[in-house]
Amino acid sequence: MNNFIKKTVILLIAFSMNGCSDFLDPNSLSTYDTDYLFSNLDDARKATNSIYASFGQDAFRSRLSSNMQGNTDIEANGNLTSTSARYELWGLRAGENNSDTKVVWEIAYKAIRDSNIVIDGIHESKGYSSNDIVLVAGLNQLLGEAYTLRAYWYSMLIFTFGDVPFIKVAPKAGVDFNLPKEDRNVILSSVIQDMIDIEPNMKWADQLPYGIEQVNREFTLGMIARLSLQRGGYSLKPDLTMARESDYLDYYAIARDYSNKLITLKDRALPVDFGQIFRNECEFITPKNSDVLFEVPFAIGEGDVAWNIGIRVNGGPYGTGSNYMNIPATYYYSFDFKDKRRDVTCGLYERDVDFVQQIVSVGAISQGKWSREWLKVAPGKGTSKGTGINWPLLRYSDVLLMYAESVNEISGPTAAAKEALSRVRKRAFDVADWPTKVVQYVTNVSASKGAFFNAIVDERAWEFGGELTRKSELIRWNLYDVKIKETVEGLHKLADDAYYGFGELPDYIWAKNNIDGTLTILNRDYKQVATPADPAYIRYKWLIDIKKTSDPTTYNSFIETNFSAYTFPVKYISPIPAVGIVNSLGVLKNDGYGFTN
Repeated sequence: MNNFIKKTVILLIAFSMNGCSDFLDPNSLSTYDTDYLFSNLDDARKATNSIYASFGQDAFRSRLSSNMQGNTDIEANGNLTSTSARYELWGLRAGENNSDTKVVWEIAYKAIRDSNIVIDGIHESKGYSSNDIVLVAGLNQLLGEAYTLRAYWYSMLIFTFGDVPFIKVAPKAGVDFNLPKEDRNVILSSVIQDMIDIEPNMKWADQLPYGIEQVNREFTLGMIARLSLQRGGYSLKPDLTMARESDYLDYYAIARDYSNKLITLKDRALPVDFGQIFRNECEFITPKNSDVLFEVPFAIGEGDVAWNIGIRVNGGPYGTGSNYMNIPATYYYSFDFKDKRRDVTCGLYERDVDFVQQIVSVGAISQGKWSREWLKVAPGKGTSKGTGINWPLLRYSDVLLMYAESVNEISGPTAAAKEALSRVRKRAFDVADWPTKVVQYVTNVSASKGAFFNAIVDERAWEFGGELTRKSELIRWNLYDVKIKETVEGLHKLADDAYYGFGELPDYIWAKNNIDGTLTILNRDYKQVATPADPAYIRYKWLIDIKKTSDPTTYNSFIETNFSAYTFPVKYISPIPAVGIVNSLGVLKNDGYGFTN
């Protein structure tokens, strides 16, 4: 993370985070002279940085960004009977007093409040209406950051709580902030338009001092497309039905046009090495004009990447890191065996206390894109949280796939849509395999609009596994229940095939430890019938471990507990936290969705 934003965010935490339970209280507004503050770029920059401070709170780094985005068909966790807050969320049992949803509600509205302070402050300042071209251009960039960050937080509030209060002005005396819920589609339409209006006046990442650690024009263009697909997609209604608005194609058109605008104005080649994208984050490298368009900038001592998500590290000079969201074996084996993304995305090993790689169980495949072992400087024994590793919010490959999806929804699999999909797949395979894995594959899935859509659903899974975007995608596609059912059924089949000796996938895996502490796995993708000639190989239970060998009619608990609470359609909406209900003075209540006050 760059030092300027790091230091400014730390200084502004008091400005941004004061008074957790009174986020709508006008008295919490800073007493600074706002006209002065927003008429010079240095102070306006500092005020805008206060919005970023919300990313540094547990509500985002340990909750909203990762833990609250499961369970899905590609990222899952079990033990849903636990009483801790995150397990209540995964088990769809979160109530008004769930501590995780409480902090997300509070921090989201603080970020929105700080965004509104910047937006109103700049619009009302003398500097913004001045003839100073440099000042106005700088203030427009800051406006773009504030509008985009506000849109992001509203998007996540809607995915979490459904309809929510829509606050668009900064705290001012005499303004009533106890607002009722607003229709989520009204909110999304409004914030999308805000970004559309401001993005031409924003700067590209390579024009900004902090590059992809700062909200930039390409990120805003991508967010217009992403939120337009959310607006054009399905959502759960209070009567527990899934529905979308009749004007949904208008928003697919916006997604098409604005993803295409980025492709046209600021195209870039996808980096060849898929794994290096995420190693860059572990090594604090932030390339511009590459795949990552924006990543949340964490300071050293902040951020939980490679602590609660990533390769497990159980001790040693790099400290300890766990992984709360495991990879189902069905997802691992959904990849083409030649797809280079699979072994980047799915971690089949962990580091033990001696920093030696050890095979994990089939129910504990981890998010392999990040690991604290790749930090350039070992943080030391006893360290855990606060790795400082940034978290990606949007990549260019996402823009390409959003373009392909939106074009297909409107016009079917056109040549342009097929080319966008092909660009993403080309990186996944060696050039020698392109004729079959890219050209022929894309030709085959382009036989119909439906087949091409299904290919996009699959490609997004293979491209973004571990980045915790899947839940929101399944919601807007109205596929959450379908994919959960497919996952459970698929896991049962993998277990049955292994137990009864069917199929060609490995019921056991043979692996050996090397002198350098690494692990060699002999047979990831096939049954190894004979004992290997090398005596260093040890046999481990693999797919056969999904079924309880003591009772062939039952399956390992991680299957049943991962998805046991998932009635259909999946009731992913959480109740508004009690603090929001109380502070609204009777305006808000938890009605619908089967909630009871």
